[in-house]
Amino acid sequence: MARRRGDQCFRRPILLLREKSTILTGLVDDGIGRNIENQLREAGVDTTHITWFSTDAKGPFSTDAKGTLMNGINVTYRGKGVIPSKTEYYRAHTAVRELGPGDVDLDKIFVSEGVRWAHTGGIFTLLSPKTAELAVEFMKKAGEQGTLRSFDLNYRSKVEPDKQKAHGINRRIVAETDFLVGNQGDFSDALGYETAAEKGVPFEEWLDAYADMLRVVAKDYQNLKLIGTQLRAPHSADRISWTAVLYDTQADQIHQATLRENIEITDRTGGGDSFASAVIAAIMEGKGYDEAVEWGAAHGILVQETPGDTTMVSKKMVLSEVARAKKGGGVSALR
Repeated sequence: MARRRGDQCFRRPILLLREKSTILTGLVDDGIGRNIENQLREAGVDTTHITWFSTDAKGPFSTDAKGTLMNGINVTYRGKGVIPSKTEYYRAHTAVRELGPGDVDLDKIFVSEGVRWAHTGGIFTLLSPKTAELAVEFMKKAGEQGTLRSFDLNYRSKVEPDKQKAHGINRRIVAETDFLVGNQGDFSDALGYETAAEKGVPFEEWLDAYADMLRVVAKDYQNLKLIGTQLRAPHSADRISWTAVLYDTQADQIHQATLRENIEITDRTGGGDSFASAVIAAIMEGKGYDEAVEWGAAHGILVQETPGDTTMVSKKMVLSEVARAKKGGGVSALR
């Protein structure tokens, strides 16, 4: 069982790749909230932009001692063999869902502090109407300052079962995005785009159809510069085949990472966040898209080799895995 705070999934991986990160969220000021803060600070994530909700029912950001608002926690069973992994989301009545437009000093983040990259995801945006509007405000403000913006579709039916409602919110945010991220199902579930390929077709045929779908997305949202997808083919809860692609919308070019086939994993959580964070880190270091997608795929598979969905690997390990996969080599013990 892995106990986790969802907002950590992206910020901690980007930090382990030697990029500074901060988190914008809301927490109840109780023992659980401070424990979450300490986990973030332990990993080096800046926590000064957390909005704290007091428990005295006073002020604009408050709850009461009965726990009317709570801190969101996920509990995941990682699965085994033919038993799939399962995540339970305790997201109802969380403090962060009460944050809306005007509640966060975005000028401080984007003007005073000069944040270079802004990221949000489909869980936060669908928690409540307020968080949806805050996400739109966040992305617009970032764009006004020339900050690069990424959005992970990350659709979860347990957070928002109404797909049509999710489509409406997500489309507004995608219109303010530079780098869009999602897995095979996200573009259908979160945005309403389908891939014209039957199940079971050869990978190359499927990828051609998938690329056609990405081109339609790029045509509809001409603000997009890059679309990234991690591709996971599960054989069981313990074994997957794994690769990733980046679609350069301006050059109309697909960049594919090395395909890893039938790889044993510890659990599948965190692969998408780790893919996105490594791609961003590579781009921020001036790497090309061919190299960035390899970083993303390598980081994604390595995180699935370790417990939980926050990274335990280093940049050195990512580069080593990129080299290993390209050579098609095995794994040797380090002594």
